[in-house]
Amino acid sequence: MLGDDAELTAAVLAAQDGDETAFRTVYRAVHPRLLGYVRTLVGEPDAEDVTSEAWLQIARDLERFSGDADRFRGWAARIARNRALDHIRMRGRRPAIGGDETELTGKAAESDTATEAMEALSTGSTLSLIAQLPQDQAEAVVLRVVVGLDAKTAAETLGKRPGAVRTAAHRGLKRLAELLGTDPESVGALDAVPPQRGSRVRAVTSAGVTHTRSRAQKDM
Repeated sequence: MLGDDAELTAAVLAAQDGDETAFRTVYRAVHPRLLGYVRTLVGEPDAEDVTSEAWLQIARDLERFSGDADRFRGWAARIARNRALDHIRMRGRRPAIGGDETELTGKAAESDTATEAMEALSTGSTLSLIAQLPQDQAEAVVLRVVVGLDAKTAAETLGKRPGAVRTAAHRGLKRLAELLGTDPESVGALDAVPPQRGSRVRAVTSAGVTHTRSRAQKDM
């Protein structure tokens, strides 16, 4: 385990010991991608509130978490998904997200590889488009590409088999590749493309801070 993953793991461990600086480091590394995932589920107007609720639970339950950076991303995504589904049940349905296929019209990719289509998923307009895919495809694509989970961890988050997640992600990416102007047939095995990772985080050690992490979140 090298680089960003090792540093995120160290930050999680330090945060579990009560280090508020470490918790802020974890938050800043994971929050943008977690927010992007929640947007595909509940829509832009409610995404910030739902994600904030997820972080409150993450802070509350962090001491019970066990695992490395990959497992933490999956654990956080599962919490965010549960909060989003609760929100949807209260509201009654999954929202229609703004944006349509014309957002990508004419944006032909310079390469016919799956990587080009996947890299484009980081843009806000494309996240909006992902939200219009069938929910199983949208969640699979965002968890695999944006959050950076492997098929096994994404499957655990969704309560499905890894094969089903790979299939849903492949179908979603194929449709997005068509809209981006890439070759749909180039969207092959998803595992062949390295997943994106969170922003670089600085390794930290526990400073013995005992204040609550939920209060630290206010300063993020």
